[in-house]
Order: sequence, then C-alpha cells, then structure tokens
Amino acid sequence: MTGGSSGIGRATALAFAREGARVVVANRGVAGGEETVRLIGERGGEALFVQTDVVRSADVEALVATAVERYGRLDFAFNNAGNGVRAHTADITEEQWDDMIDVNLKGVWLCMWHEILQMLPRGGGAIVNMSSMVGMVGLPGNAAYTAAKHGVAGLTRVAAREYAGAGIRINAVCPGFIEAPMTAWDDPATVGQVSALTALGRMGGPEEVAEAVIWLCSDAASHATGHPLVVDGGVLAALPLAW
Repeated sequence: MTGGSSGIGRATALAFAREGARVVVANRGVAGGEETVRLIGERGGEALFVQTDVVRSADVEALVATAVERYGRLDFAFNNAGNGVRAHTADITEEQWDDMIDVNLKGVWLCMWHEILQMLPRGGGAIVNMSSMVGMVGLPGNAAYTAAKHGVAGLTRVAAREYAGAGIRINAVCPGFIEAPMTAWDDPATVGQVSALTALGRMGGPEEVAEAVIWLCSDAASHATGHPLVVDGGVLAALPLAW
C-alpha cells in the first residue's frame, strides 16, 4: 500500500495487519513509513517498508516486485498516496497542477499497472484506489485535486470492467472530511464549519475509512467492483455543497 506514513494510510496498514495480512508499506518519506512498520511489529504483525515515489514507474515496479519476492504473491493493494493544494482554476500554478495530477492520478495508474501484471498470472486479487468525495462532485477552490480524483474514479470503473473476467476486483474509496494531516486545521471555526456540513455532525476518523478499504478487499465484497464507496458522514446527501 502506498502513502502509508500517516492518517488513512497508516490506519489502513494497521487494519490489514490486524486481519493477518503481511503488509508492504510504501511512502516517499522514510521516517513515517518506518514508524508505521514499527507500529505493526509492536502489535505482532509483519510488515516491510519500501521507499517509493509513485510518480516514478521504476519505483513502483520495484515496490511490487519487492512485495512478491518477500511474500510470494500480491493479494491486495491500496493505492492511497496523494497530496492536496487548495486553489481556484485560474489561480493554481502549472507546477502545482502537474504535481497534483502526477501524484493523485498518474501515481494510481502506475500502481495499478504493475499490480495488475502481478495479479493476472495468479488469477485474481483486489485493488482499492484512493479517490475522494470530490471525485463525485465539483468543489470550488480545489480545481486540480477535484480533477485528479474524478480521474481516479473513472479509471477505477474502466479497469474494473477490463479485468473482472481475470478475477481482479477494483474499487475506490471516497472519503469526506477526515481527521488527517491534510485536514489538520488550527482554526476551530473551520473544523466546526466542516463538521456542520456532515449529516453526522463530525469529521471522520482515518480508522473508519480503513474499515471500508478492508471490506472492499474482503470476500464479503465479492460482488463489488467498479464501485466508488463514499465515506463522508453524509456530506453528499445534502447537495449543493458550498465550502
């Protein structure tokens, strides 16, 4: 799994380990990824850290190859790595646009490419991609992020149709406002405003998204593929969304 250094990524890595999976944690930064591996080991699980930049095909190929060499097979993958910059369409810089699309969309495609090639010979597997609730709607002030997450949702649907016959299920998880480094607002008013947008009246925890990922990878979700699973506390149930 990529983006495993904190937030949803770390929570999901711990959840996979809890379920008995041997976890390969990938991250561009070393310290956070190694800490996740340490936490898994502390709980009696087995994990390996591989430093990976998801926008580099060679890095992703090496990540998947390392997982297979170490553990013999690749059953599940969670393509979680991402970043975010808030900016309107005419305000975002070209450099920011390219970085957002590269990490959030191209990175997911590169991971899927190498994961699928490993899963095809063994007859199946499950992949979950990180989209967002803004992969379902347009959120003003988040031009590049919204475009990338729509792209992930679309790519997920296409790949799910392409590889269903090979036994590979491909879904996406679409979180809303989740307590994580990307949403670590210091202003209590912002937290209150965001919480008020949800039907449940609060931001979600990363562990709640992790449980959705685990379900999508499990046999309990054996008839789910091509699905963008929204975990947003009911934000999208009350459109229009203005924030």
